Amino acid sequence: MKPLKLPSEADISRAYDQGKEAVIALLIETINELVSKIQELEDQLAKNSRNSGKPPSSDGLNKPAPKSLRKRHNKKSGGQPGHAGHTLKAVDHPTRVTVHQVNRCSRCLTTLEGVEVSGHEKRQVFDVPKVEIEVNEHQAEVKVCPQCRKVNKAIFPDGVTQPVQYGSEIKAQAVYFTHYQLLPLERTSEVFEELYGHSLAEGTIVEACQAVGTQVNPGNEAIKRHLTEQEAVVNFDETGARIAGGLEWLHSASTDRLTYYAIHAKRGKQATDAIGILPYLKGRAIHDDWKTYFKYLILHGLCNAHHLRRLKFLEERYPQAWVTEMVDLLVKMKEAVDAAKEAYRSCLTPEQLADYESRYDRLVEQGMQANAPPERAFDQPKKRGRTKQSPAKNLLDEFKIHKEFVLAFLYDFRVPFDNNQAERDIRMMKVKQKVSGCFRSTEGAELFCQIRGYISTARKNGQQAMDVLRLALIGAPYLPPFVSVHA
Repeated sequence: MKPLKLPSEADISRAYDQGKEAVIALLIETINELVSKIQELEDQLAKNSRNSGKPPSSDGLNKPAPKSLRKRHNKKSGGQPGHAGHTLKAVDHPTRVTVHQVNRCSRCLTTLEGVEVSGHEKRQVFDVPKVEIEVNEHQAEVKVCPQCRKVNKAIFPDGVTQPVQYGSEIKAQAVYFTHYQLLPLERTSEVFEELYGHSLAEGTIVEACQAVGTQVNPGNEAIKRHLTEQEAVVNFDETGARIAGGLEWLHSASTDRLTYYAIHAKRGKQATDAIGILPYLKGRAIHDDWKTYFKYLILHGLCNAHHLRRLKFLEERYPQAWVTEMVDLLVKMKEAVDAAKEAYRSCLTPEQLADYESRYDRLVEQGMQANAPPERAFDQPKKRGRTKQSPAKNLLDEFKIHKEFVLAFLYDFRVPFDNNQAERDIRMMKVKQKVSGCFRSTEGAELFCQIRGYISTARKNGQQAMDVLRLALIGAPYLPPFVSVHA
C-alpha cells in the first residue's frame, strides 16, 4: 500500500499565493486522495476467506458462513443406498471367550450347579489390550572349532547392529505420530509414555525421521521428474512457513496421485527456478493468478474458485450487473462440464462452446465499458508510474488477457475448474504449524517435506501410512508403480 501523501505547508502557501482556483484545486486533489485511501482501507476490512484469497484462519470471530457451489441433493443424512458401511459385527472366532455361570435360580434360589447348560446368550466386546514394549534379546552363539581352533560366531539378523537399539516398528510409529498426526516431539514422547510406559528421547525420534527421509528421498526425486515430464496437468501452490523465527516458503506440486513439497527462502521465480519443475514442465500448470507463474512459457489453467471469490467481493463492494452474470456463467459452465463427464463424454459440443465463449466475451466487454478509466483533463499533469485501477478493472483485465487459461477447463476435461487439489495438499503445512509452531531449522522443514510428500503420495494410491513407513525403515520404500526411480 502506497503511503498517504498530504500537501505540505509550503504547498498550501504556494496555492494561497496563486489564488482561489489553486486552493480549490489543491483541496479537491487532497480530498480525492483521502477518499481513495479510505476506500482502499475499507476494501481490506471487507475481505474475508469467502470473497478473496485470504485463508479461513484470518477471519477471526466474524467468520462468514461457508457457502458451497454444490446444489442441495435432498438426500437423507447418513449412509446412502449401496454404501457398504462399517457396522461393528460379531466375529465367528473371538480372541478369548469368558463364560459367566448361572449358580442359582433367580426365582426359587434352587442351586443350578449340576444342571446341564441349555444354551448361551453371546455379547462381544471389541477392545485393545494394554500394550507394553517387547524386548527381544538376540544371542549369537560363539563356538571354537575343535580341529583348527577357529572362533566362530553366529550372524545377527539384518538391522540388529547395536548392543541396545530400537526396532523398526517403534521407529515407524514415532515417524507416524510426528509427520502424519503432526504431533510435536515432546508430545510424541508423551504418547509413548502413556501408551507403552516407555518414553522416547526426542533425539531418538529425530533419528528415526532422518532414517525415513534418507530412504524416501530417491523416490521423491522420481516423483518430481514424473510430475515435470509425464503428467498432463499439475497443480501448484505456495504458503508461508515459519522456520527458525523467520519466514520461508513451502511450495507444492501435485496431482490426485502424486505430491511433491519443497522449502525455499523465497517465494518468487528464484524459488521456482531452484525447485526445477516449472522451468521444464511439459504439461499444464494449474494455479491462482500469481504473476510468477506467468513468467514461464507453458500452458496454464487458472483457479476459478479464486475468481468466484473475487467476484463475490465485487458484488459486495462494487455491485455491477456483469459481476452477478459472470458468477452465474462460470457456475453453469462447471455444471455443463460435470454433466458431460457423467455422461462419459470427452468434450462439450461445438454449439455449447461457442455459446459460452460469446456470453463470456459479452460480459467482459460490458464490464470494460462500465469500468473505463476516467479521461484526464487537458490541463491536468500526467502522473508518473502505472495508473491505479479498480479491483473490477484488474479482474476484467485478467479475464480478457488470460481467457484461454480461465476457460481451460471447458476445452480440456483433464483441467479442473479450481485449484483445490493443491490447496488440500498444502493445508497440512498450516495445520502442522498450528499444532507445533514454527520449525526449528530449515533442515527440519525439508525433512518434513520429504516424509509428508512420501506419505501423501502413498495415501493417494490406497496405501496405509504405517505400512509405507515400515517399508521405508527396512530399505524398501513405497513408490507408485507408474513412477520410475531411474532417470
